[in-house]
Amino acid sequence: MDTEKANDAIRGDRLDAILGSLMDRVRPEAAYFGAIDGMRTAFVVFDLEDPSHVPVICEPLFMELNAKITMIPVMNGDDVRTGVQRFLSS
Repeated sequence: MDTEKANDAIRGDRLDAILGSLMDRVRPEAAYFGAIDGMRTAFVVFDLEDPSHVPVICEPLFMELNAKITMIPVMNGDDVRTGVQRFLSS
């Protein structure tokens, strides 16, 4: 999160609402908050059911916090097994 934009959100008592709205949209399996390179940072683990949801998830964070977002697709064990079986049968 951009420091100045996040500071403004804190001063305006909006940060909790912004992050709460994110949590409502993605219903995360886990969410962790900290600092990386001196910037407020969030790691949010959630199931992205449809790639068309990316703007719904990201745009409020871009607009409100000037956030830099990296999305990293990952799999659980069942996903890996299914993917390997698909690969082997192709």
